[in-house]
Amino acid sequence: MHLGRIKGTVVATMVAEGLEGVRLLIVQPLNRELKPKGGMIVAADALKMAAPEDLIYFVASREAALAMEETFVPVDHAIVGIVDELHWSTGEAVE
Repeated sequence: MHLGRIKGTVVATMVAEGLEGVRLLIVQPLNRELKPKGGMIVAADALKMAAPEDLIYFVASREAALAMEETFVPVDHAIVGIVDELHWSTGEAVE
């Protein structure tokens, strides 16, 4: 699983079968310090509730396809959780 922050939405007039009604969101992957890590990606919102600027965690590859309501749809990334709070091994809370 990877951390990311929602930065926007994607509007698609045509989608692959099985992705009808699935929101596609732009995600900035983050490192352990919550700093941007690489370029932005598009992720399917398996939760159906992620919002702009939410801190989320997502999965990639086969796990992304399995996370969707209809499994094995053509997605590379899927949002599977919204982060409320982080605790690193130092015991320090990050919000």
